[in-house]
Amino acid sequence: MATASKAKRPKRQPVRSCLGPVGDLEAHLPAEWWRKLFNALYVKTDGDVVENIENTRREVDFIMSAAAIQPHSTILDLCCGQGRHCLELARRGFRQVNGVDRSRYLIRLAKKRAQSEGLHVVFKEGDARNPRLPENTFDCVAIMGNSFGYFSNKKDDEKVLSMVGKILRPTGQIVLDITDGAFMAEHFDRRSWEWIDEHHFVCRERSLSQDGDRLISREVIVHDESGVIADQFYAERLYTKDGIARLLEKCGFRNVRHHGTAEAQSDRDQDLGMMARRILLTADAPQLPARKAKAKVQQIDVTVLMGDPRLPDQVKRGGTFNPEDLDTVRKLKDALSELPNYKFRFLDNHATLERDLSGLRTDLILNFCDEGLNNDPFKELHVPALLDVLGLPYTGAAAPALAACYDKGLVRAVAASLDIPVPLETYVRPGDQGATLPSVFPAILKPNYGDSSQGITKDAVVRNQSALLDYLERLRTEFPRRPVLVQEYLSGAEYSVSLIGNPDQGLRALPILEVDYSRLDPKLPKILGYESKWEPDSPYWTQIKYHEAQLPDHVQSQMIEHSARLFERLGCREYARFDFRADANGEVKLLEVNPNPGWCWDGKLNIMAGFAGIRYSELLGQILAAAEERCGIVARPQVAANGVGVTVNGNGVHAPVAN
Repeated sequence: MATASKAKRPKRQPVRSCLGPVGDLEAHLPAEWWRKLFNALYVKTDGDVVENIENTRREVDFIMSAAAIQPHSTILDLCCGQGRHCLELARRGFRQVNGVDRSRYLIRLAKKRAQSEGLHVVFKEGDARNPRLPENTFDCVAIMGNSFGYFSNKKDDEKVLSMVGKILRPTGQIVLDITDGAFMAEHFDRRSWEWIDEHHFVCRERSLSQDGDRLISREVIVHDESGVIADQFYAERLYTKDGIARLLEKCGFRNVRHHGTAEAQSDRDQDLGMMARRILLTADAPQLPARKAKAKVQQIDVTVLMGDPRLPDQVKRGGTFNPEDLDTVRKLKDALSELPNYKFRFLDNHATLERDLSGLRTDLILNFCDEGLNNDPFKELHVPALLDVLGLPYTGAAAPALAACYDKGLVRAVAASLDIPVPLETYVRPGDQGATLPSVFPAILKPNYGDSSQGITKDAVVRNQSALLDYLERLRTEFPRRPVLVQEYLSGAEYSVSLIGNPDQGLRALPILEVDYSRLDPKLPKILGYESKWEPDSPYWTQIKYHEAQLPDHVQSQMIEHSARLFERLGCREYARFDFRADANGEVKLLEVNPNPGWCWDGKLNIMAGFAGIRYSELLGQILAAAEERCGIVARPQVAANGVGVTVNGNGVHAPVAN
């Protein structure tokens, strides 16, 4: 006789030991309890509050109203947990949202949720005392959901606030949501227990610390069949309204403003613990003079590599450096001079470059030699390859990424493998007279290998077979050893996405740029070709403008997501630009990937930074900071035997520094 199968029970958690009755909770509190507590059990035990959608919405309402943030504002949720505030901000159209948390589990959960909703938020692991983020970057830093006051030493709380003051812009604000210490000290539940799901319950004990400054909590989590699965302790400092205001002012914050209190909603409506009543407050960032102590920190030695103005340059107008090119270099130097934490030297003599680099003692190379070695665009990858051989850390893409992205057909194939829409395309090998050419017009022809729109002129857009054959022959004459791509001409709106950072440390998207062709003569094809970059007298130079794209959130998120996937797959580093264009039906397709895009003051990258209110010098600083983080560069003064200070970075590269 057949028997009915038993319903499957949830997988049992491993049985843990329990300490039993404890007389002094504080004696059992680990100094760094927060390193292990925030895991899947935390999401379960506190889920009635921290997974409550209404709580999150109300808290984000507070951030938006109290800090007066705008869609282009750069926002950091410090101690972001599973990213609930970040994701809600992204849902509401905020495009520059970042989350940092110490818990690897919670950050991974946040990333998974962002990906499932198609939301672009930069999440990274980090310690709140030193999150390794660029200074003067954020318009708003929020510490929400009672995520402040965990450290056993109050000095660490000061470190957190001091670090927030440094990464905020001078006009930025901090938003704090912390437990009401005065209320909690009088009203905490000494013992409670509650069911957290149909098989788990939690028993809690609480007591004040010996000095009365912290509330110590114990949680014993029990499975109804397996028994005790966790016996854990944690604590939080009890700041009063006046106490937290004094601490903020001590750390340089100005105009501390109280916004009343908040009470959490709970799905279980039982023990709310530290979330029962919280203080809401904001304050303005410290004034710049308060940061003068930074000048005492040893400057990082940076060497900037550039193209050689002494040599011919086949890409530039007239085959040489022009006055506008020299002016661009001058403006770069002016912007870098605004970064007080660095000292810069410049190398542009390619005749002595290998010798100069071989004897170089520096912390970091800022590789802006996008002209290529000896101003040969085919040798752009030779520069990072040489730096790798010499063991010098540098910004930007390595040789393999440059080689891959130089091959437009290869980039298209990689994108297609990632399910990123790409134009229809035919690859024509050098000297191939029997190639099957497309019959769909209009089409655009371009060399498969190339940079700076070489070979892409107004005549590259063809509308019939005769024009196609004529321009194909022209490309074969000018670039005899290069394959040619014949692509469908995309006639819709054209966009650019720029990403700053690195996949392991977090990528940030600048506001998306749209190319404005409205002033261009309707008889001219709407393309950003060679004329738009190198011929100042061309209508392409004078009549094409750029503005911030106004797109539905899902379209922006998809382009940013596609760019992030390509960034990682192709091995980009620090910064990269991704160009897209819509076809006649509105489908947005990838045009190309620029792993070392133009760094100049009037280039797309800086224009997009300007949309976000980021100055040119700040953009350059963010690129440098991303490279420092990736390379593990931490400058620290060290006195040598002869009394000369020496800076040693994480890569073992030494730079002499005058005392």
